[in-house]
Amino acid sequence: MSRLRYPYPGIYGISRRKFIQYGAMAVGTGVIASCTGNQPAAESEDSTASPAASPSPSGELTAVTYGTNWFAQAEHGGFYQAVATGIYEEHGLDVTIQMGGPQVNGTQLLMGGAVDFFMGYTADAIKAIEEGIPKVTVAAMFQKDPQILIAHPDTGVESLEDLKGKPIFVSAAANTTYWPFLVAQYGFTEDQKRTYNFNPGPFLADKQSAQQGYLSSEPLAIEKEGGFTPVVFLLADYGYNPYSTTIETRRELVESDPDLVQRFVDASIKGWYSYFDDPAPGNELIKEANPEMTDEQIAYGIEKMQEYGIAISGEAETQGIGAMTDERWQAFFDTMAEAGVFDPNTDYTQAYTLDFVNKGVEAYQA
Repeated sequence: MSRLRYPYPGIYGISRRKFIQYGAMAVGTGVIASCTGNQPAAESEDSTASPAASPSPSGELTAVTYGTNWFAQAEHGGFYQAVATGIYEEHGLDVTIQMGGPQVNGTQLLMGGAVDFFMGYTADAIKAIEEGIPKVTVAAMFQKDPQILIAHPDTGVESLEDLKGKPIFVSAAANTTYWPFLVAQYGFTEDQKRTYNFNPGPFLADKQSAQQGYLSSEPLAIEKEGGFTPVVFLLADYGYNPYSTTIETRRELVESDPDLVQRFVDASIKGWYSYFDDPAPGNELIKEANPEMTDEQIAYGIEKMQEYGIAISGEAETQGIGAMTDERWQAFFDTMAEAGVFDPNTDYTQAYTLDFVNKGVEAYQA
């Protein structure tokens, strides 16, 4: 039976040496817990030719723990849906979802063995390679990063370029993700940055300011607290093109048990299709895990994910949710290396594998 687990559990049974080692290394990777080696397992010439994994032939369920990077919300809906509807069990998996939060270090939990899979992020995956951390991204649930900048209406701000020179409230994680991109591509400057503590108060008080946010969350909060509809800029529409809400795991697991990885990826993807079709089962588990989550916020999140093609757009339209390509990874790496985020000599291809995705939409909707 699949289960939920709440944040900050005791981390028992983990090698203390590994936990401390990878935790210390992860500090240097700019791990995103808010919002945010070796060569990968051999890839086939045509990854779409690989069949989807089948449930465990023995009929026994394999226990798996998946860690999310934030409190339960619609943006995690497909995973909760796969638990609620029995999709994971149909794939031979007994899945525990371990909810994240602001103090959760995903790389530490993953590499220490507290979780088997974690909800990752493209920039951090490449940074991990630079730090020698052997983790691999095996699927990308979101084709577009929901990261946004929000501005006040009727202030002359009509495009991202109009924010140049204005104060912008950003989190510390922005320094290793989208902010260097904005500096390199749009001429933003360091003196524009203001500290964002996930409180919209400072933004609401200064009509000339902007703040970061998540497409499916902060705009609604601004409307309710500020009484106005903010101007929203989805950075993915302005050239910032990482994958988001990824599934990452340890390289050792990819190499030792690829069938388990495939079953978890397939079931998670099917969970997302099911969630978009009828989210009610997943929503109940989301609210159970996060009692502060409202029906209004969940509905808003789903609406925005679908309106902007966050999960289903680009390659995912034909290859299925979770799709990734070499070209997208390279484009993101090149852009961010030029912006000074990555060492241009980094072998970014070690950060991911295409072996478990790109099977075609029909493989996940059967």
